[in-house]
Formats: sequence, C-alpha cells, structure tokens
Amino acid sequence: MQLTLAGISKKVGVETWLYEMTLRPQPGAVTVLLGATQAGKTTLMRVMAGLDAPSSGQVLVDGADVTGRPVRERNVAMVYQQFINYPSLTVRQNIASPLRLRGEQNIGERVQAIADRLHIGMFLDRLPAELSGGQQQRVALARALAKNAPLMLLDEPLVNLDYKLREELREELGQLFTAGDSTVVYATTEPGEALLLGGYTAVLDHGELLQYGPAIEVFELPKSIRVASAFSDPPMNFIKASRSADGAQLTGSVLLPLQLPESANAGSADITVGIRASSLRLEPRQDDIALHGQVELAEISGSDTFVHLTSVIGDLVAQVTGVHHFDIGASVALYFSPLSAFVFDSAGDLLLAPFHRRGR
Repeated sequence: MQLTLAGISKKVGVETWLYEMTLRPQPGAVTVLLGATQAGKTTLMRVMAGLDAPSSGQVLVDGADVTGRPVRERNVAMVYQQFINYPSLTVRQNIASPLRLRGEQNIGERVQAIADRLHIGMFLDRLPAELSGGQQQRVALARALAKNAPLMLLDEPLVNLDYKLREELREELGQLFTAGDSTVVYATTEPGEALLLGGYTAVLDHGELLQYGPAIEVFELPKSIRVASAFSDPPMNFIKASRSADGAQLTGSVLLPLQLPESANAGSADITVGIRASSLRLEPRQDDIALHGQVELAEISGSDTFVHLTSVIGDLVAQVTGVHHFDIGASVALYFSPLSAFVFDSAGDLLLAPFHRRGR
C-alpha cells in the first residue's frame, strides 16, 4: 500500500503539535521517524493509524482519502512503547489471535517461527503476567508481525529491552521488514537505530518535518544544523567560525583550508563548522588539524571512550576507539581532517559536507 500524508497538520487548543507537512513512506522499506522526545513522532503515527484526525490536510491510502475513517476500519498493526497484550491468553494465543481471525493455515508453525525469531519461543505456554516487561514487549511485537498488516506502525518498540537483545533484534527486524510487503513506520530517538534499520529516515523536531530521504543520505548530507544535531549520537560538535579567503577561520589561529561555496546568506561571514565525535582522534595523521583543550569528563562505553573537553572554541566531545584513561583537567589535543568537517551558513543551512567532497 502507498500511504500519503498530504499537507497534514495537528493543533490541540492553541498549541501546534504537527506543522504542515507532506510525507510518503516507501512501501516495502522501513521509514524511520527520528527525533527527540516531543518531536511529534507519536502524534504523527496516531494520524497515520486513524486514532487522531489531522487539523488540516488529507491521509491517503493508494490515492483514496481515508482521513475521516476510524482505526477499526483500517488494517493497521501498531506497537507502542507500553506493551499491550491480552492478559487472559497465553503467549501462543496472543500471537495466534490475528492469524485465527483471518482463518490462516499452519498457525502453530507460524507462531513458533515468529516467537523463535524474537527469542520468546520457550514462553509460549505462559501468561503475559508471568513474563518480564521486555518479554511482554516482544509478545506484542510478535503479534503485530503475525498480523502482517499492510501498514505497520512501531513506536520505539525496543526501548524496554536490554542493550544486547536490542542490538540483536534491530538486525533481525530489519530483515523481517524487508522480507515483508508491509509499509513499515518505525519511531526512535536513536540515530544509530535509524542507520541500522536502513531504508528511509524522516527527521522531526518540535512537530516540524526537517528532512526526509534515504537514511544514509540524510546522515551524510543533513540539510541544516537542526538535522545534523538530531542525526548525531554522540552530539555533533558545532564550532563558531568565519568565512575567509582561505577557508573557515576558527577562534584563534585555527584555519580549515576549505573551498566554501556561496550561499543565500553570502552577506554574512558567520559560519558554523560541524565535526562528528567519531572524526576526532588522539593521534595525528597527515594534514590533520589540532584542537587543544582540558579534559572535563571521560566515559568508557563498551569498546569506545567518550572524551569531553573544554576549549577556547567551545566544548568538544570525541568518540575514540579503545579504552583510554584521562585525568580530569589534563591537557589533551584532538586531531581531525578538514575533509571530515561539515560547514553551515549563518542561517544554519548546509554549505559543505564530506559527502560532497567524495564527488558523489
């Protein structure tokens, strides 16, 4: 099915929850709604499902206007952060319920296969109340997958799971979604999840649709500082700079030798340089730029160390591979290639990205 949101908006009283936007999730691919809490992801999903009516615009399914049609008249599967299961039915019966409604064949085999993929095959004869919160969430997810609805909406479905299981299920869900025929819309606050699931990403911020396109394209070519900020974890480092004949001049004597294109705001020399935390290193390479600062915090996370510095150009965070120990207040130099820098104009619009310089 082709779902189209045509110029929809949502107001509640005097507050605007969704600003006017048009969005066409791609059939057969995962469309990720990426944004912080209160970005508008759940409100947008409720409009898609028919739980809420938009204040303006139309919701179209294969070209037909379904804006006023209630959710019970639509074939939609939805999974929320807060799991919803039938408490009096076993896990097996919960997962099988949409299959029985359609009179499907080989129900037992299909239930077992879906349960095994979600690591709950051993719990099929238990009641939901006998499971942990994460296990109950997987039951709700399994039931939605079993329904195989043409539109599947998942609102942060893995948020209640432990880290290891979340990582495993992300990859498996991506495969399940790709193998199916459903239009899948998946909401998350995590940029890494958007990239792992692949497909398309819609970046939302305070009810505005900032950018929509293939996930890797939005990641590598964020059209604005707001998109780059939302699609970076840890946060992208944003450094105030000014345009010069030789490139981007940072505070002090740090110059990035870049060829900057003109912009619609050519009258202003103010620009912003963006550097992803993963682009900063502890050891220099040829033609690297050095940024000096003092260690404010060092966090070890898995196989990476996150180093937070204070410096004359502002606060910085680096994501460096390996386990490293730093004394608080110690002087440290971080290095990066000018070719890894993003540059935004005075209005916050993208001027230059590493993606551009690879000639793609």
